[in-house]
Amino acid sequence: MPTQRSPMTILEEKFFAKLTEAGIPEVPDRFSVVAHHQEIPQSILTEIGTFIRIFDRVTQRSTWQEAVTTDAPEIARSPRREVCFFSAWDFHLPPERPFDWQAIEFNDNGSGLFLAGLINATFYEIADLQKCADIQPPLQFSALSELVASFVEEEARRFYGEFPQGIFLILDDAESLERGKFQSELRLMRDLWQDRGWQVEIASPTETQWDGRRLLAKGKEVSFIVNRSTDFFWQADVFSSLRAAYAAGEVYVAPNPFTYITRSDKRLLEFFSVPYWDEELGIQPEERICLSTHVPETHLLREDNIEEIASRKEEFFFKPLYSFASRGVLTSSQVGRSRLHRLIEKGKPYVAQKKVPKSTLRLPGTRENTCLWTDLRVWTYRGQIFLLSGRASRHPELLDLTSPGGWIPTYAR
Repeated sequence: MPTQRSPMTILEEKFFAKLTEAGIPEVPDRFSVVAHHQEIPQSILTEIGTFIRIFDRVTQRSTWQEAVTTDAPEIARSPRREVCFFSAWDFHLPPERPFDWQAIEFNDNGSGLFLAGLINATFYEIADLQKCADIQPPLQFSALSELVASFVEEEARRFYGEFPQGIFLILDDAESLERGKFQSELRLMRDLWQDRGWQVEIASPTETQWDGRRLLAKGKEVSFIVNRSTDFFWQADVFSSLRAAYAAGEVYVAPNPFTYITRSDKRLLEFFSVPYWDEELGIQPEERICLSTHVPETHLLREDNIEEIASRKEEFFFKPLYSFASRGVLTSSQVGRSRLHRLIEKGKPYVAQKKVPKSTLRLPGTRENTCLWTDLRVWTYRGQIFLLSGRASRHPELLDLTSPGGWIPTYAR
């Protein structure tokens, strides 16, 4: 007799096939997704929303912006009007005490928004989660697409006073466009916006030119740039045209060096987590209470704090200042006094962030009930949460999304 497949295997096959059909490449081999879900209490999301609005209030003040840009590269010092619409927050919710949630990182250039929307909507349907009255239905993907497009149009009209005539450019580094995990998302974004009648192109910085008045991409005038590059200050020579257009104020770019240095730079986590610079930064006492409660202790590594941090290294993990997707992260077992000193000597800035345990998820039906460690990603625009997602890692501290880990459907309840 043929062996009967388990219901979970059938669910996985249906789920993964639907995602691949929708445009996510080769699930789960090239893009790993977990066929289980996590639920986040609405009361926690309400608290997180308050925290995010405090963050926005603090970072929009001139006192904050002037203080954190003092030593920044010149291109990042001039205030800009753009507001990012791919803003992603990563939180850890400790097991047994999820209301002690902690903001681990913030990124105005978060990848995966459209893919997360597809994952949530598809799993909700495949797993019949509509039968669970406590789970809030996710946005249908068409509704999410319309919502994000409305954000983009609002930003364009705020910047230009009208809908721009030039093209919308999705900009990413050449290597990422060729081999990146999220290239399918960029194509999906382009197709969705072209279906609205917008002129949209995907290009790398090498495909842009500045003619003294206009920024061009593939010979077409650019009005609006969705910037996915991880060269945060556009220092490479290939960014010369973009730097010129940006300095002239002739093109909308989000995120940009100013939004990065005032919102996403990992060194800012130190300012949020401890009160030593509050007066200089303009942080108010009631804001400090919320920030210190929900941002884990973080320190930029310096010669004057190496000894203390090394003596407490088991409490921390270590993140490079200018990195992404957990590249270069070091655990406490990988560092000591000598290595921390070498990082500083070699000009490799790192922050030490206090460890915060993640939620756990056990996968039934797997060998030894495999355990994954999950985070919460929250997507926001102008202080409002509009999408949830999460990543389930095979490692409690590092972000290892290889199967059976991966992106995980996430819902409010």
